[in-house]
Amino acid sequence: MATTAENAAAPVVNEETNRPTTASLYVGELDPSVTEAVLFEIFNIIGPVDSIRVCRDAVTRRSLGYAYVNYHNIADGEKALETLNYTTLKGKSIRIMWSQRDPSLRKSGEGNIFIKNLDTSIDDKALNDTFSAFGNILSCKIAVDDSGVSKGYGYVHFQNAEDAENAIKNVNGMLLNNKKVYVGHHIPKKERNAKIEELRSQFTNIYIKNIDESITDDQLRAAFEKFGKITSLVIQKDDEGKSKGFGFINYETHDEAIKALNEMNDTEFGGKKIYVSRAQKKMEREEELKKQYEKIREEKLNKYQGVNLYIKNLDESVTDEVLREKFSPFGTITSAKVMCDEKNDNKSRGFGFVCFSSPDEATKAVSEMNQYNLNGKPIYVALAQRKDVRKAQLEVQMNQRIQIRNMQANQMMNNNGMYNNQQIFYGGMPHMNPGRNMYYQQGMIRPHQWNGQEGYNGQHQYRRNQRNGPRRGKYNNNQAQQNAAPAQEPVAAPAPTTEAPAQQVAGPSGITEAELAKLSEEEQRNKLGEALYTAISKINQQYVGKITGMLLEMKTNEIITLLDNPDVLKQKVDEAVKALDEFQQSQKNAQ
Repeated sequence: MATTAENAAAPVVNEETNRPTTASLYVGELDPSVTEAVLFEIFNIIGPVDSIRVCRDAVTRRSLGYAYVNYHNIADGEKALETLNYTTLKGKSIRIMWSQRDPSLRKSGEGNIFIKNLDTSIDDKALNDTFSAFGNILSCKIAVDDSGVSKGYGYVHFQNAEDAENAIKNVNGMLLNNKKVYVGHHIPKKERNAKIEELRSQFTNIYIKNIDESITDDQLRAAFEKFGKITSLVIQKDDEGKSKGFGFINYETHDEAIKALNEMNDTEFGGKKIYVSRAQKKMEREEELKKQYEKIREEKLNKYQGVNLYIKNLDESVTDEVLREKFSPFGTITSAKVMCDEKNDNKSRGFGFVCFSSPDEATKAVSEMNQYNLNGKPIYVALAQRKDVRKAQLEVQMNQRIQIRNMQANQMMNNNGMYNNQQIFYGGMPHMNPGRNMYYQQGMIRPHQWNGQEGYNGQHQYRRNQRNGPRRGKYNNNQAQQNAAPAQEPVAAPAPTTEAPAQQVAGPSGITEAELAKLSEEEQRNKLGEALYTAISKINQQYVGKITGMLLEMKTNEIITLLDNPDVLKQKVDEAVKALDEFQQSQKNAQ
């Protein structure tokens, strides 16, 4: 009877050794919509949280999928690691480990093992439970595809190299869910690639496809053994014993394999032209196909760079032929296409593309045809851009405007008795709408409320040291003094460490993060999108669709803040309209 991994001997683990010296946790595998507020509600159950920071892209401010949670004491961190690791949050199993600030230790690979041939039913937690018997685990992860299905392999990083050695010794070759698994040291990608290159240059195994179904192993051997000594040969067959049309031959030397490949590739064998190449592993083949696809895609994009035009605001009567006829005076057109909606009787979608044979022709067409009245409508003509490039440019412009506004807002706050180093969050941060509670540091004076004109400082750290008092002041230009806080505003007192987190109160939009957390990502997006579209359509009808799409890229808590504050939303919409207008104008000027 086969021995299973569960029955393998394991060493006794000393839990008191190598204890962490800080109470900082790394939280990975986060859904992009997870914010500091969502994490706070989960981790604060364990104990008082000092701070939370979701790491974001410096330009787009999108979540990078991981965060850091800091507790006041190590005991709470250990409890969170024990009870919350692999908790499902918004459809994804989160991964928690102690934060390792030393990059050399993170990247050394010492104590890191690789496990393959895993059953797809084994998840992160099951893998962790299996290997935790051998020592303290820093990190454990199953590789998954885009749909979250296991790829059949994973990694376990032990705190001690000796524990990793014991795990390899005891589990390698054993059964997990009735599948024999391989366990070995993790080899860094750089070393793996070097090994692959070495094997490529000295391969002995060849792959043959398009083999006729009537060909047997003996017939294949007879055709290929003239090139050298064959150590193994097989034609792959299905469950019924029928040939799958491909096979493998392994020679004794590299030179013999090369000779067989060169002489037999693209030759007729058994009435069919066969294909012969170096045998590759599935992962290597997929990587090469991906590179080929990217290369073809890049070549195609470069080919049309500067010669492909984007035309919008087309009348429904404009067809491919009309477009070609109007633009043909400027040069040789290789293609002209009006985009149509197949689901709506192929009606024009109001935009199209015209591709010229040279950049000079395209430039001339832009300068002459932009704002040209075609069938009663002035058309917009510009060089076509990839969607990701166009989106990135708009995001950069939006972020630049936000940064300028933040600087102005900070300056205004400083002029009213506030200090730059105060840890205060307003505007985009959660729980900051009128009527909601805020958290302050000890000794901090509560700021004035800005009558709905809240700012956004771009800082994304959520700190819980203080609770504000029950009273909320309002800012009034006629009564505020720049050098003194109003007398009725008390200094916030320290919050008890056992205090439960404040409950979210729905603002005017009726939407809270707690409510959204119960929905799937798609349902959240639909709910927020509908609310944004309705609100934006009351401000600007022309760009309502585009602005809704742009604002949906913001964090969930920021969107809720916008929906709960009409003045802030209007300011955001005005900025977006201005950015779109300026972008279009810059496109015209670039011609």
